[in-house]
Amino acid sequence: MKKTQQGLLALGMLFGVALVLSNVVAAKVVATGIPFPGGTLAFPGAVFCYAITFLVTDVVGEVWGRREAAAIVRWGFAAQLLAAALLLFTQALPAADPAVQEAYVRLLGQNGAFAGASLVAYALSQSWDVFVFHRIRARVLARHPDGRGRRWIWNNASTMSSQLLDTIVFVGLAFGCGLGWIFDPAMRPALLSLMLGQYLVKLALAALDTIPFYCLTRNA
Repeated sequence: MKKTQQGLLALGMLFGVALVLSNVVAAKVVATGIPFPGGTLAFPGAVFCYAITFLVTDVVGEVWGRREAAAIVRWGFAAQLLAAALLLFTQALPAADPAVQEAYVRLLGQNGAFAGASLVAYALSQSWDVFVFHRIRARVLARHPDGRGRRWIWNNASTMSSQLLDTIVFVGLAFGCGLGWIFDPAMRPALLSLMLGQYLVKLALAALDTIPFYCLTRNA
């Protein structure tokens, strides 16, 4: 991808859409059928949308630089706040059909604990992603000035570690503290199952995004 203002704008829009949609589709939990102590491994459908956001920040960081990647993260946080406010506002409006209102609340209703957990996890994981990406990139290139072929190192290290942080923080706050699972011995295996299920999928997606990352940064 060429270093143009239009390219940066397009990636910023992709980031915002994927980020907002990740909160919208988070209610869909995908069952894997893979047995695990306490149940089966499961993950929210949001992991696919969220994976795109990490790819975008890595591409922006590689092509445009750390400042632009950090700016996208900050604007993304504002977009999350705006999306949550609009969802709450729409939820509060009188509904013509009670059944539709019930479905809206069930699928799109904002739970305080979940919304807060999502914002905290986002701020920590995305900031960590940008920091680790550029820290490792700088160290590798300092030792190997012609080592841009090793982009997979900082791409994977930053995304895989930040996705782990995101999983622990979000699931821990939303389900562990918000729903009280961490205080219930019977629900702790389910909490661990949800964390592990999410991270395994995120880990696979982080590895797969190496291909589009290389494709989008080949001309950088």
